[in-house]
Amino acid sequence: MVGSWVFWAVLSAVFAALTAIFGKVGVAGVGADFATFIRSVVILAALALILSATGQWQGIDGISGRSWLFLTLSGLATGASWVCYYRALKLGDAARVAPIDKLSVVLVAVFGVALLGERLSATNWGGVAMIAAGAVLVAWR
Repeated sequence: MVGSWVFWAVLSAVFAALTAIFGKVGVAGVGADFATFIRSVVILAALALILSATGQWQGIDGISGRSWLFLTLSGLATGASWVCYYRALKLGDAARVAPIDKLSVVLVAVFGVALLGERLSATNWGGVAMIAAGAVLVAWR
């Protein structure tokens, strides 16, 4: 089970849900950008511990320029996402912010097809449409 992508995706969803709940409570009385900074420092420290405990540190000289470019772009996109997410949590209800944030699922499907050449069936697109509609309905006031 630990070797299954589904296992890790479900855990990701659980932790993403806890991120919204803990973040909403934590951002009270703290600036959204500073809250994002604290979160980032904690993540950096946790990952350093995981790499050390599992012996997964590796030399950076073996990483291709293409990987550096796209990991850097991914890091910048993650940072921008977190800044926006914490600002949204500061202003809105977690139960309404999180579903709009999860419209990223819809965008990943569109970008995956447009930029990576992935293919989705009509059934898949129906699911994407339902995710979009569901996110909007959950966030609707």
